[in-house]
Amino acid sequence: MVKYKKVFDDMIRQNKQKFDEFREIHDQFAAQPNKWRSEFNEKGEEIQMIIRRYENMLCKHSESGGFGKFTSGLAEKFWEEIRAMFPKIDEIGIK
Repeated sequence: MVKYKKVFDDMIRQNKQKFDEFREIHDQFAAQPNKWRSEFNEKGEEIQMIIRRYENMLCKHSESGGFGKFTSGLAEKFWEEIRAMFPKIDEIGIK
């Protein structure tokens, strides 16, 4: 398994309850954005902090291993996995 997928799987598994709760709100927000925006943004901030922490762990290993030029591609692949699961993730914080 490639590293970014392993980190993604670890992130979801280790924070299962939080991601399950966010999944419910995410899906409700996708159906009715005006009604769920506030709760989506609130829960989404917490999820973004978790994602950033795991993204930093993933990229830190690449940078310290002498593969700094590949870090942006690795981060983008990691975010593609996240966006596949949560297509509206980029709308967190938009008023």
